[in-house]
Amino acid sequence: SDLQRLLDELRVRPGVRIELIGRSAEGRPLEMVSLGPERPAHSFVVRARAHPWEAGGNWVAQGLLRRLARGEDEGTRRLMARASVHVMPMANKDGVARGMTRFNVRGADLNRRWDRPSDPELAPENHALEMWLERRIREAGPPTLALDLHNDGSGRLHVARPPDVALAAYLERMALLERCLRSRTWFTEGTSAASFSNPGSLGEGWLERYGVTAAVLELNSNYVAGRDSPPSPALWEEFGAALVDVFNDYCDALASR
Repeated sequence: SDLQRLLDELRVRPGVRIELIGRSAEGRPLEMVSLGPERPAHSFVVRARAHPWEAGGNWVAQGLLRRLARGEDEGTRRLMARASVHVMPMANKDGVARGMTRFNVRGADLNRRWDRPSDPELAPENHALEMWLERRIREAGPPTLALDLHNDGSGRLHVARPPDVALAAYLERMALLERCLRSRTWFTEGTSAASFSNPGSLGEGWLERYGVTAAVLELNSNYVAGRDSPPSPALWEEFGAALVDVFNDYCDALASR
């Protein structure tokens, strides 16, 4: 119901495109919300709520979308002049509606098995996003950056390290993203250790299969260290709004290389 109110709010804003990309296992609509040029120099993809209990991603997505839709500040205008932003605000609608914790209603973890084509029967939510991504790559090229938003008890930017993939350029971009996050948001937790492995996650799968600079951003569900505060909807939305500045800095840094 919160998501529906947000979508109703966004629909009346100029420049907002809300696309039905598929349906969940129980038939709920899966939306992709897009703003910015159709074929821009850069594009950013954000997915939220693959795991039902991890509600912080929804607030982050809401903060990002509201700032972009208002279009009132210079940072937003700069980003929209050169980049598109695409947000899947709730990937696991059935799980959220049913009060589940991690999986979809058919037992699939929507942050696994991205290292292979998605099963449309087991995980129609992932299949819909995969089909959207492949069409987007054909029409406009791969995204500049993709983030999969999650919550856990520590908070890290999980850097992908799939086997048999040249990682030097990717790791350089992840270091750049971390600097942008630290500069523009309250993010302080840093990246996962070099020994960390997250096989089949969206971050690893999209890098391995499509060459997309992608990562899982786990935000601490217990404590916001950068603000010495428990998390709150206001802090999550603030973080999401600040992603506009993160994306701008990221584009600037890429252009200067």
